[in-house]
Amino acid sequence: MIRSQRLVLAIAVLASFVAFLDGTVVNVALPAILRDLGGGIATQQWVVDAYLITLGSLILVAGSISDALGRILVLRIGLLLFGIASIGIAAAQDPLFLIIARGLQGVAGALLVPSSLALITSTFDGKARGRAIGMWTALTSTAMIVGPFLGGVFVDLASWRLAFLINVVPITVTFVLLAMLAHKDVRVPGVRIDVLGAVLCTLGLGGIVFALIEQGNLGWTHPAIYLSMSLGVLAFAGFLVRQRFAQNPIMPLGLFRVRNFWTGNLATAFIYGALGLSSVVVGVYLQEGAHLPATLAGLASLPSILLMIGLSSRFGALSARYGARVFMTVGPILAGLGTLWYLMVSRDFNYWWQVLPGVLIFGLGLTMTVAPLTSTVLGAIDHARAGTASAVNNAVARVAGLVLTAMLGVIVGGQLDLDGFKRATIVTAALLIAGGVVSFLGIRADPAESDDAFASSPRSQRRGPSRPAVSG
Repeated sequence: MIRSQRLVLAIAVLASFVAFLDGTVVNVALPAILRDLGGGIATQQWVVDAYLITLGSLILVAGSISDALGRILVLRIGLLLFGIASIGIAAAQDPLFLIIARGLQGVAGALLVPSSLALITSTFDGKARGRAIGMWTALTSTAMIVGPFLGGVFVDLASWRLAFLINVVPITVTFVLLAMLAHKDVRVPGVRIDVLGAVLCTLGLGGIVFALIEQGNLGWTHPAIYLSMSLGVLAFAGFLVRQRFAQNPIMPLGLFRVRNFWTGNLATAFIYGALGLSSVVVGVYLQEGAHLPATLAGLASLPSILLMIGLSSRFGALSARYGARVFMTVGPILAGLGTLWYLMVSRDFNYWWQVLPGVLIFGLGLTMTVAPLTSTVLGAIDHARAGTASAVNNAVARVAGLVLTAMLGVIVGGQLDLDGFKRATIVTAALLIAGGVVSFLGIRADPAESDDAFASSPRSQRRGPSRPAVSG
């Protein structure tokens, strides 16, 4: 790589690292937040979901914003917003202010990830681009290790507030590297931002999630609950209608005519919904139920993450050789069986035999799944639209985690005690196994068999420039 390419890669890694880091820190910090600010399980749900609502609903349109305004400018805006939101979280004195700041973080995160990848794809070509994206994926994955550990250390030794200021360092370094980069910003002419689609999507998800979280406090018959649910459903239906008729839709519905694409996204919804639910439940229960310090709770899932980092590329290569269907079938089912091991957890807690074997089995299953799943979803669509296809898949993953986290109170029965933990464990395992079954029934070994009917449709030809891939 030449100097400018190394700078671009470092900027892209650090900018995305910022967004991924806070997503892993928060689950370790939730019990401490509850002790400090109060609000019960609903506050914990909202602290997670406020971020996911804005991230999941805006990541689809963020690619268009990046194309229209310029990748470097959008990166700077995203970094600045993320830093401001992080300071706001650290200074929060009540749950509402904290939740609003988390929502702002989600807006910033939606700007950072697509813009980072857009910067890579506009700087690298051919095989060098593939290697650069591979390095981006590997390096940003370290946030999954660093986040829980550092978050736990700060919670145990100082304050949960400082855990959310960790990202100030990579944000500052990224701004310095951007100043060093003599790189002309790129704007794509003719790009239009579907503001109405983004607003409808955000309102739809927000209304539905509000009803799911607050129904435990107010009940389904309360006007605030059934009205917000109704308005949320109507707004999301309006978003789908908008995508059907918009000149430049942010989520082209025609993509879902492709069998491997819609099947892969359905499997994504089950698998990532399970991951979103499990990450919150395990992170909170190990502290509140098993009484582990935050540092050890943050390290509990480390073996599965190390498996993913060490073996993901290997399973990706095996998938390319033998086909993704077998890995997308066996992997989620194996992960589900590993999750069921957590049913061994008792009041006499022992991590080494009640949790660790399940973590290892779960990690192996997940490692078998992720690379084949992503490659199948992207491989189902022609390369010119791979960016849009991957943005849709990423949004599906985030929204699935959002909805399952919103349903946490219903799933655990209002309290995350041992019984609630086991109920959540069964639901998580069922979702993972369902993802494997969907893959077995729906995925075709030959991508040509998935019938990319959308490839030749007139509407597909009217679409603007494709956006860079965002790993699910």
